Amino acid sequence: MTTLIHTRRELAAIRGTAGTAVVMTMGALHEGHRRLMREARERAPFVIVTIFVNPLQFGPNEDFDKYPRTLEADVEACREEGVDVVFAPGRDEVYPGGPPSITMNAGPLGEILEGASRPGHFAGMLTVVEKLLLLTRADVAFFGEKDFQQLALIRRMVRDLELGVEIVGVPTVREPDGLALSSRNRYLSAEERRAALALSRALREGATHTDPDAVLAAANKILAEEPGVRVDYLALTGPDLGDPPPTGPARLLVAARVGATRLIDNVPLTLERAA
Repeated sequence: MTTLIHTRRELAAIRGTAGTAVVMTMGALHEGHRRLMREARERAPFVIVTIFVNPLQFGPNEDFDKYPRTLEADVEACREEGVDVVFAPGRDEVYPGGPPSITMNAGPLGEILEGASRPGHFAGMLTVVEKLLLLTRADVAFFGEKDFQQLALIRRMVRDLELGVEIVGVPTVREPDGLALSSRNRYLSAEERRAALALSRALREGATHTDPDAVLAAANKILAEEPGVRVDYLALTGPDLGDPPPTGPARLLVAARVGATRLIDNVPLTLERAA
């Protein structure tokens, strides 16, 4: 049975004493979130899903007010996946007394890629993640790899602050045609959705190559051929978002606007520089 709660007091009374997993979301749940819930269910006897549209991680020109809020459907999805508790707090429960005067500093890793395009985003994200880790007292937390920079920063925060929580990354879930699942996909018109497929095509094509220059050239070619896509960045990095290694695991990341909607995606790949 899934219990819906809204307050810190309720959470303190109901959370498990040990073996607690948390999946943090902003709602508008889709199959990608369900995958996280299933992974959590397999690993832990007690699963909490949080649903909170965090105002701190939205910029002044971003979509906080129109971000989809579908609590009833979200709770039903959690119920179907065997979640024990859905914690859906209001803003005053998460930030009593108003916006916090002290927030997390994302450091240099938070200033590149998404951080360069969305100043302050990662400080707001890390602040709420740290709060929710402490409020839920989770032993393990599950995050999707689609938001790869977010995942990398959460891992760094947990390690640097010694929070004692295991962070598990779960591979991106995609539509049959390759589009990465996102709550923002619902903003796309039919024509925009067709154009958005260029992101996953570019990443897949780039990942068929092993030389860094060839990876970027192949991906850029596909993106340039789609007029409906306005690229923010295409980046090849190491698995920790540092410089790509001469050989070994790497990550190819893209962000672009399709119509008024900003989308991100990434894939893992392996590099082998020619001798």
